[in-house]
Amino acid sequence: MRDGHIHIEQGDYTLDWIRRFADRAVETGMREIWLLEHCYLFAEFVPMYGAVCAHSSYVDAWFHRKAGKLRLSDYLTLIEQVRRTDFPVSIRFGLEICYFPEYEAFVKKETRGCGLDFLLGSVHFIDRFAFDHKAEHWEGVDVDSAYRTYFETSISLAQSGLFDGIAHPDCIKLFGHKASFDLTAYYERLAQALAAQRMYAEESSGIFRRCPETAAPGMDAALLSCMKRHHIPIVTVSDAHCPEDVGDHIAEMTERIAQD
Repeated sequence: MRDGHIHIEQGDYTLDWIRRFADRAVETGMREIWLLEHCYLFAEFVPMYGAVCAHSSYVDAWFHRKAGKLRLSDYLTLIEQVRRTDFPVSIRFGLEICYFPEYEAFVKKETRGCGLDFLLGSVHFIDRFAFDHKAEHWEGVDVDSAYRTYFETSISLAQSGLFDGIAHPDCIKLFGHKASFDLTAYYERLAQALAAQRMYAEESSGIFRRCPETAAPGMDAALLSCMKRHHIPIVTVSDAHCPEDVGDHIAEMTERIAQD
């Protein structure tokens, strides 16, 4: 089994820290783990977030508390150290990049030739709205409009050609908000865009851990079915941010994917 989305930001960039993730992977039956970081941790990517910080004082405070403390070269140095070291599981390294359509050229320039194993695109902001931070931030939001913008942005992400995969492709559901209209057309368009770019989609347990009362593990059943129908590779992921969560619900999601 594979856990294809594990963040390492809560510890120092040492081999001992990486070994904790690898050891937990062995305990949970993983043969391969994909480690990554949010791009905003690195100073190079801070310019992408000016508009969303200006839109919300909450996001501005959150962002400047966490962002830009490292350089991408710090991460790449760790990666080279890990690649020269034996671990009990296969380890790949990537970067999770918030997708902003106006920054496509910027992302391409910053990631060109950096030697990462994969680039993962994610939608965390819709019309500058940080929809996945707090449930109370949804007060007064037009849910149907938010869903439309979310999926249009996700489709643009796939069409950009920048990424190897799309993260948690329907995480807009995490607080229990549901569109009043049928999402089938959006599911089809997203799957077609992913297929055209030969991208994978995540089957993630991350939002379930955050919001177990409003979000089940993995994609909506209809979205998963659509992905399979279009032969989109599906990667099981925990979206862990600590060693203890590595492998979370991977076995159950693997079985779900295998079902007809």
